[in-house]
Parts: sequence; C-alpha cells; structure tokens
Amino acid sequence: MLIKEQYLMLHSRFSNGKESGVPIEVTLEDLSEALYCTVRNAKLILRKLVDEGWVDWLPGRGRGNYSRITFQEGKEDFLLNLAIELAQDGDYRHAFEKIGSYSGGTQAKERFLDWLNGHFGYKKEEGAEGSPATDTLIFPVLYPPRTLDPAIASFAFDSHLQRQIFDRLLTYDERLCRIVPGVAHHWSHNEAATEWTFYLRKGIRFHHGQEMTSADVLFSLNRLRRNTENEWLLREVERIDALGPRVVRIRLRKPNRIFDRFMCSVGVSILPADFAGQEEENFWNLPLGSGPFRVVSFSKHRIELAAHSHYYQGRPYLDGVDIVIMPADCNPESVGFTSVLHMMDRYRQEDRGGAVPDLRQGCTMLCWNVKREGPQQSEAFRRAVKMILHPGEMIAELGGPRILPAFGFRPGESRGRVIDPIRPERVKAALKESCYEGRPVRLAVYDKYKDDAAWIRKRLSEWGIRVEIENHKNWKEADCTLSSIVLAEDEVCEIETYENGINGLRLYLDEERMDWIKSRIDDALEAESGEARRMTFREIEEYLRDEASVIFLHHRQLDAFLHPFVRGMSLNPLGWVDFKDIWLEKHD
Repeated sequence: MLIKEQYLMLHSRFSNGKESGVPIEVTLEDLSEALYCTVRNAKLILRKLVDEGWVDWLPGRGRGNYSRITFQEGKEDFLLNLAIELAQDGDYRHAFEKIGSYSGGTQAKERFLDWLNGHFGYKKEEGAEGSPATDTLIFPVLYPPRTLDPAIASFAFDSHLQRQIFDRLLTYDERLCRIVPGVAHHWSHNEAATEWTFYLRKGIRFHHGQEMTSADVLFSLNRLRRNTENEWLLREVERIDALGPRVVRIRLRKPNRIFDRFMCSVGVSILPADFAGQEEENFWNLPLGSGPFRVVSFSKHRIELAAHSHYYQGRPYLDGVDIVIMPADCNPESVGFTSVLHMMDRYRQEDRGGAVPDLRQGCTMLCWNVKREGPQQSEAFRRAVKMILHPGEMIAELGGPRILPAFGFRPGESRGRVIDPIRPERVKAALKESCYEGRPVRLAVYDKYKDDAAWIRKRLSEWGIRVEIENHKNWKEADCTLSSIVLAEDEVCEIETYENGINGLRLYLDEERMDWIKSRIDDALEAESGEARRMTFREIEEYLRDEASVIFLHHRQLDAFLHPFVRGMSLNPLGWVDFKDIWLEKHD
C-alpha cells in the first residue's frame, strides 16, 4: 500500500493536471523532497514504480539536463482503486484518509461514495474450501458511539449497540407491549412492591464462555449505583442480595410497582463480575457481554460485531455486522450516499407510496437553563419565545423529517392537538413584561440540528431577540439547548428524561423543580394502574410546557430501507434494527 501512496504523492506534486503519458521534467532532488526521503531512497522507490509499470523514467544526460518522469496511471482511477481495495479489506479509515488527501481536482471522492452505496448492505461471502459462506451486514453511520458502557449511556445509537452486546434481567417486548423474561426466567414481588426476586436461567454464557451467576448481577447493579449517569434506575434500592448462585433479591425503600420495567432498561445490562479479570479501562476496548453479538473490533472509524454462537435465545442468522463511521464531511445531503440500514433523518415520502410516516417515540425540543442568569429566568420571556417559535411554521418552512408539531414528548398525544397561531399583541405584551433588554441568548446545538437553529435565530431576530449559536459541547454553560429525546420504552424512558445524570432537563432545572418532579415520579411508581401513572407523567409534562421551561417543537419521522432480500426487519423504538432479528430470504 505504501508504494501506491508514494505514486499518488508524486502524481499530485508534479503532474499539474496533465494527462497520463506526458513526460514531465524533474530532478532526483525534487523527487526526494516530495517523498520526504534521501535521494538514495528516492531512487529505490522510483525503481519500484518503474517495475510496477506505473511510471517511465528517462534520466537526464550530462550536467544541467533534467530527467523526465511519465505517469502511466491516471490519478483519479488509481486513487479510486486504492480506496476500494482498502475498504474491501475493512480498512475504511485509510480509504477515507487517502480520498481526503489526494482527491483534489478529481471526481474520486464522489465515485468512491457511489461505490460505497453498492458496497453497503447485505454481503454473502463464500468461505474457503469446506467452510460455509458468511452473511454480513455492512452499513454506515455519521457519528461514532460515545460509549459502550451501559452505566453511562444516554444516546440512542449507544443504547442500540449495548442492546446487541449485553443482556438484561428482563426484556420489554414492544410488539406484545409487555415484559418478558430475559436472563431471568421468572420474577416476583411482595404485596407492597418493595421486594423483588429474580431467578436466573441456567447456561447463560458470556462471550468468553463464562456462565452468568448472581455474582455478575450483583457486581453490575452495585457498580451502577456508584455515581453513574444511570444510577437513577436504582435510586430507591436499599440492598441487593444473592440468595443462591441464580437467585437475586432487591429491596426498595419506597414502593415501585413497575420496577420490573426498570430491569428492562439498557442501563441495567449485566457485565461479567470484576470485568472478567481485566482492568476496567481495558475491558471497554472490547467489552464482553452475553448478548447476541460480541465485539470483534472497536475504534472511532469502525465497529465489527460477530454472532454469539451460544446466545441463549438462539444464534443470530447474521454472522457479522460491520459498522463504518463515515468522515465528518460526508454529509448525506451533500454527497448523496444512502445509509441503507438507517436513514439518518432523511425521509423519502415517494418510497412509501404516500403512506403516513411512522414517527419516533420522542420529540425535538428547546430546553432552557433556568439555573443560569439571563433573560430565560423570566417566565414571560420564555412564553414569548414559545409563541414566536411556532412548530407548524417551522415544519412548513424546513420540511424534511419534521412531520408533526409537538405538544409533548409523545406523538400519540400531539396528534389532533392544535397549536395556537402567533398573536403579535400577546408576544409584545410578554416581551414587555419580561423587561428584555437585548442580551444575546446562547443556544447550544448538535450539527444535525443546524437548520433548526438557523430558523430559530432568524425567527427570534424578527422580534429583536439576539441568538448566538454554539457547538453542543458547550451546552452546560449555554442559556438553552436544542436536542431530541427518543423514548425506547414507555414509562421508564420518560422517567429517564428527567433523572438521567447527563440529560439536559436534569442539569438545566433547578433544585426546587427537580424535587417536585421526583416527588411526582415517586407517586406514579406507587400507583397501581397504568392510567394513574400516565396522568402523573402528563402533569409533569404540562407543568414544564405551561411555564415554558421546555418548548416542544416537532416529532420526526422513523424510517429505514434495506436490501429487498433482507427479512425480519422492524425498527425498535430507538429507531434502529435489532441485528439478531434479521435474516436473508435469498437462496444459497
């Protein structure tokens, strides 16, 4: 590979856009400078290039006469073939690096992305003699996961990968709308719902072969309680005991009638005790779980998963999943590549025959940092902004995946609701009441919401409100943030929206508001009916909406497209496909 890059280095330096086959005057000193080596090494490299047939070399005769180099291979095709070769070997990192370094003045980048479109998706590779063929799913994403550690997970993609790698005591079946056994085959609780007992299956094995026992459950849950982002799942746990190698009892300080739903959350995934004898830092390089897929490689450029042959629910059909992290400048809108498995928020209505799109269980919203000094301390100011940022007008002007104006977290509760039209006299009255004096509002956003942020800045500027848009990495110090939440499961994920240690609401709301919210959550957990809990959660939501601590904007579409031979595909509430459910209809 090095000699090929050296050819590209020389071609980029000396060809000056000339066609292949045209002699170019150079000196050996010029070549050594371009290759960052000595003249002696430049001669050795040149000899290899000549032997490969990629260049012709005519040395100059006599002092003062230039030598001539002739490039026989066109730069664009040569670079494209090199990038494809690297990608086919799984080295996407260097493929992207070579395209980024040498594609200037060519169409190599666009052609490589076109090739990737055909490369992504289902691949069947014939094995060596006597070995069976392998089935692999290859797909791209724009952003790498932040972590594979369930204890600190808070993003949809992270949680999705963790669900493929780890198991939980119980599982929530979205299709049946009920809790089903996980690694625990049975569970029970006392009448007060303060004591819960879980009975583990026999023969559950981690990826390294060790059988799961109560010790692994205790290790994982006690670790979660030690100041992690997801410790809220065990907030009222008093103690955890092993009653035997496969029986675990959890005692709570307060009643929780949906504690079994808590045990379905990705945050309570089961790890091997003591990280299977590894240092914790090393463990997360290639984490071990008991889920349907094990991690083969994990870097910021690529994630490889392989089927867990001894998975207790049956081996997945797919042999492997290859997740390619695309370079930051590969915006799907600008370069035109499709994502095959996950649509990255691009919705194509024509592909659905006009059908009403499925919507994500969650919403995009603007959250105010009421702990920070600024105009957002005034409820009147927040209400004015809420009236100005009309969700219906935002959807009409921006379109794309923005489908339904949001009245709350869930699209089901937003359907049929009517957002009041903008009434200028009420906006003016609210701004006057707030005594707004023109201080800029600092809005932190992810790149994926830059269009929404630009629309917000423009709309507010029409009312004299200045907005400074900042990168989301500064969100803790910002006045407000624009983001989305995805509710993977019903009630528990709604509680997570308020209590997860890294969520915006938890860090933006003051202590008084958070104490009130937690007290209402405790009341909901003690309620015996789902309807009573729903009413309590709706009360919290309405409180935040009415005082405009949260401005609900829109619900986004949920969609995916796969190769027509792929079967067993349905999107989970996180907006992804569970890899273990995929199979191929095509005959071998």
